[in-house]
Amino acid sequence: MTAIPKKTAIPKKAREHFRLNAVSRKTEAAFHLVLGIFALACIIPFVFVIIISFSSEDSIRRIGYSFMPQAWSLAAYEQVFRLGDALWRSYFNSFFITVVGTVISVVMCILYAYPLYRKDYKFRGFFSFLSFFTMIFGGGLIPTYIVCKDLLGMSNNYYALIVPMLVSPFYIIIMRTFFQTTVPFDLIEAATIDGSGEYTTLVRVVLPIMKPGIATVALLTALGYWNEWFLCLLYVTDRKLYPLQYLLMEMQRNAEFLARNSSMIGASGADAIRTLPSQTMRMAVVVFIVLPIACAYPFFQRYVVEGLTIGSVKG
Repeated sequence: MTAIPKKTAIPKKAREHFRLNAVSRKTEAAFHLVLGIFALACIIPFVFVIIISFSSEDSIRRIGYSFMPQAWSLAAYEQVFRLGDALWRSYFNSFFITVVGTVISVVMCILYAYPLYRKDYKFRGFFSFLSFFTMIFGGGLIPTYIVCKDLLGMSNNYYALIVPMLVSPFYIIIMRTFFQTTVPFDLIEAATIDGSGEYTTLVRVVLPIMKPGIATVALLTALGYWNEWFLCLLYVTDRKLYPLQYLLMEMQRNAEFLARNSSMIGASGADAIRTLPSQTMRMAVVVFIVLPIACAYPFFQRYVVEGLTIGSVKG
């Protein structure tokens, strides 16, 4: 029976030698301080928006925007919740458009970028140029509107809010770069020698390695769909199809219009309009739009960080 060797204590100097970074403690503390200040600079504006959304309109008129308002109020959120079923319907529309659009767009991006990565695909130069050309030169607003609405019939339906954003040349280039830096071509050749077909190789060999790239493109695509309102302005007139961003923007625009034209209304109506929380409601709208996507970001964070560090260390 062999004796278990005792763990030897590593001297302090040796521990310092084996540290992953080569900077001193003071320099590392300075880096932490700078990054902490940068993180606060990113978080404080959103916290400030939340505080303003809970401020009273009278407090903003008196002292302006402040971290410590004179009075707190829920008037802005009460005004938004008065939308009732229209608000929750728009939430559903935004989530549906974002999820469906992101899934289909990422699948199309992978299927387009994968052949561009393959060295044995003879048309890769042509399709690379095609995607790059469309990224620089667009069709213009009027021709795109005519094609989408009259030719393809994308008006007052979900297709009008999903299809125009399905293919992004920029995301295709990002995905192709992830393929080139992450997936060795020898792996494709080995799978082919073992009898794996093209789709089997893509799904069972390549995609498991591509999780960081897929997560990065999915996050960027989801942000684009979630924040999109211009397509609704162009193609949708049915209020049942309004996404959250367009509904809240329309509500804010109506409140500002009434505030600017309050002098044209009677005295009683003008007093009622002046009590509308126009300033705080703008901040409440920002909270309603940003909070869901901010809650979804941590699920992508691990893959995004891994994707940013791909290629930095090679074994």
